[in-house]
Amino acid sequence: MKYTYIYILAIMLVYACSSSTEEKQQIEQEALLQKMREDSLALKIAVMPTLDCMPLFLAEAHGMFQREGVDVRLLSYTAQMDQDTAFQRGRVEGLVTDLVRAEHLRLKGTPLDYVSSTTLYWKLITSRTARIARLKQLEDKMVAMTRYSGTDFLIDYLVDSLKLKSEYVFRVQVNDVTVRMDMLRNGVMDALFLPEPMATEAHNKKHRQLFDSRDLDIQLGVMAFNPIVQQDTMRQRQMKAFVKAYNMACDSLNTKGLKNYKTIITQYCLTDETICDSLPANLTYHHITPPRDADVKKAKDWLNRNLNQQTKNNATK
Repeated sequence: MKYTYIYILAIMLVYACSSSTEEKQQIEQEALLQKMREDSLALKIAVMPTLDCMPLFLAEAHGMFQREGVDVRLLSYTAQMDQDTAFQRGRVEGLVTDLVRAEHLRLKGTPLDYVSSTTLYWKLITSRTARIARLKQLEDKMVAMTRYSGTDFLIDYLVDSLKLKSEYVFRVQVNDVTVRMDMLRNGVMDALFLPEPMATEAHNKKHRQLFDSRDLDIQLGVMAFNPIVQQDTMRQRQMKAFVKAYNMACDSLNTKGLKNYKTIITQYCLTDETICDSLPANLTYHHITPPRDADVKKAKDWLNRNLNQQTKNNATK
């Protein structure tokens, strides 16, 4: 009888554990499904650790999106090509990029709509250990950039305006902006294009600035979305709330200044507070405003010329 009781008790324990395990698995599965549903309904945007994304960072960190009733999720990347892949595969509904990259996506068959221009700009920085004091000295030098992007566009502008020999300005494709910074720190690249706050960090480390894209009459920064956000009723409501929160963030940044948001900058832009103290004081943000037609045309024309030239070059090989 004693062993019978033990046997029955063992069966009961096994059944209880099995039931508990099954219940736990069911709860975990339901939680996962709920998370997947919420993620599919959220408005997901690919961003870079750069200051042109600051209104998005602020709106997320201070709950502005949430207060407007929209679930916005920022997915951070350090390379534009990784952003492109996420957008093409539907992992995100929007991305913050430049007009050249966006037009390149379009040419490859990826539909997108321009929602707003941004404050994106680049500085051409040369290592303090390199013997480059003037733009004319870029011949026979390596310049880090991203192919078919705003930085590629800017190299062509400099080559043409300075009448340099294009084949002697060696373009090195370095897509990841954090890798570019490491190259500058380690002195392994002659020159490179950097956005903010990386450009300010380079300046603080006594590296030389040769060029600032803000000196040109072109605004290449852009925020683009999948056209479905303008076609689906739910997405339309999300976008309306998104625009309101984004504009509020711009107003807050312009009123209080970047230095008031050091914690957010260090968190999202992978930098430290000493860099925040040196950021440009005149950097302002504008409400959601579509990019200028002239800027879109310049990016599109440049891209078409380069792709056509590449096709010709390949045909003659």
